[in-house]
Amino acid sequence: MLDVTEFGADNSGAADSTAAVAAALEAAKRLPGLKKVVFPQGTYQFYPDLAAAHELYLSNTAGADPAVRFKRFALYLEDLDDLTIDGQGSHFQLHGQLGLFAVIGSSRVTLTNFAFDHSAPRIIDLTVVETGPGYRIVSVPPGSPYVVENGQVSFQTEPSPYDGQPYWRHSSDQLSNGQQVFDPVAGLASRRPAWLFQNVVSVTDLGDRWLRIDYRDEVTPDGLGLVYSLREVTRDTAAGFIWQSKDVAVTDLKARYLHGFGILGQFSENIVVSGNEFVADRSTGRIAAAFADFVQMSGIKGSVTITGNTFDGAHDDAINIHGTYLPIASVDGRTLHLRYAHNETAGFPQFAVGDELEITHCTSLRAVGQAMVTAVTGPTGRDSNSLTTMSVTIDRDVPAEVVAGAFAVENITFTPSVHIAGNTFRNIPTRGALVSTRRKAVIEDNVFDGLDMSAILITADASGWFESGPVRDLTIRRNTFRRPAAGHASILINPENTVVDAATPVHENIRIEDNTFEGGLLVEAKSVRNLSIRNNHVQGEITDDSFRFTACSEVTVD
Repeated sequence: MLDVTEFGADNSGAADSTAAVAAALEAAKRLPGLKKVVFPQGTYQFYPDLAAAHELYLSNTAGADPAVRFKRFALYLEDLDDLTIDGQGSHFQLHGQLGLFAVIGSSRVTLTNFAFDHSAPRIIDLTVVETGPGYRIVSVPPGSPYVVENGQVSFQTEPSPYDGQPYWRHSSDQLSNGQQVFDPVAGLASRRPAWLFQNVVSVTDLGDRWLRIDYRDEVTPDGLGLVYSLREVTRDTAAGFIWQSKDVAVTDLKARYLHGFGILGQFSENIVVSGNEFVADRSTGRIAAAFADFVQMSGIKGSVTITGNTFDGAHDDAINIHGTYLPIASVDGRTLHLRYAHNETAGFPQFAVGDELEITHCTSLRAVGQAMVTAVTGPTGRDSNSLTTMSVTIDRDVPAEVVAGAFAVENITFTPSVHIAGNTFRNIPTRGALVSTRRKAVIEDNVFDGLDMSAILITADASGWFESGPVRDLTIRRNTFRRPAAGHASILINPENTVVDAATPVHENIRIEDNTFEGGLLVEAKSVRNLSIRNNHVQGEITDDSFRFTACSEVTVD
């Protein structure tokens, strides 16, 4: 067992512990067998200044943007097997644009039993405390430093203790690019248009962290008591990054703010996220706990298990599990030249020799063939070469109908079985759980409360986000859907195929059983074969508007 304080880490919270913790983790690499790194209970400060920079490329973040290709993490675990990080109830305070952890090329790793937060999150939560003719007064959380100059406000981090400069600074215009609204009384979050800094004449600092915003229009604006949650939209890193690793567990954490992105699993195997509390510390005046998603799994094999968590206050979906469709740019014999199509995903390899792939028609999402990968060239995930293109050679002839621009490829070796159970979802402006996997998936015993879109979304998309793929065995049971969003189905099965034919469905074998709904549109489904909706409990009357089906077959509703 390694005690980080013996390497110089300070559990009083007075000094930066980044370098000392890195030294403890390096020492752990040299130990054989099972290893535990412990943090005696206390508060530990982590600054990016002394954290090593690593060139890494992460799914669904900043893609190939050279400005953010280097990432820094408080806990950087690479080539470390049989390791437990035990916080012993400690609090980790992060600063600047620093991720919490990276687990790379490692096996049998557990992170457990600590809380973490950021001193100055890149989300600014402003609470409207007063409105009047042509103005609002908002309160600013103590952890959001700001400067008012020439009638305009900008927000920034606290200064670095090393050079005295803030790690970032954003104008109110930059922050307004990613805005949503929390209603703390109703416990609801939404992305409805509500531009706090639109048509502003001036901003005045009233002292005591209150700002007065004066508008050109003399009408009294709405929003009294609401929290306007603002962010600049660049997902520069992930709070937790798991890549090329196996048997990784994240358990019993109190996650007060996830910087950049959530916990991202990328081309790894067997990931557990269990017993965590993803909730902002409301005593800070903040309500947002995640810059984007809470948990995203992109290209995982084996299993993904997400159980017993509380997800509260995201700026995007709570959970998203998917693969990636890569459009075919050209065909050269048995070699397929592929490209990343979405600007938020680039730079890391999608295939290894021996992986199995499937070729899919983009507009119908119809599979036309499978093959084994025999050779790969393309990005490494570690440098800036070939960030958006790659080539794979397969063990058989390419089907004759496959042409550039009309087909895409998915790695079907890296598709997981999924178990999402016993979680609570609230204050989510989008969806609770997105699941797109061809292996067995079970979503059960969860509570979805007041989400602003569909609580569960099953999709597949080879034209927008390029998130794959088809569902083949999904059970949704014993969940509770409270306060459903108007105009949205509680369960939405909506693959993004534009060529729709019930004879060639995208998804198959979906069971929706023993759930409790509070009414509204219960299930909307498109392009599904063998859809069973049975023994569900609905408050109020079931009407013709309770279900919608498009190009579905073998549908049972009991």
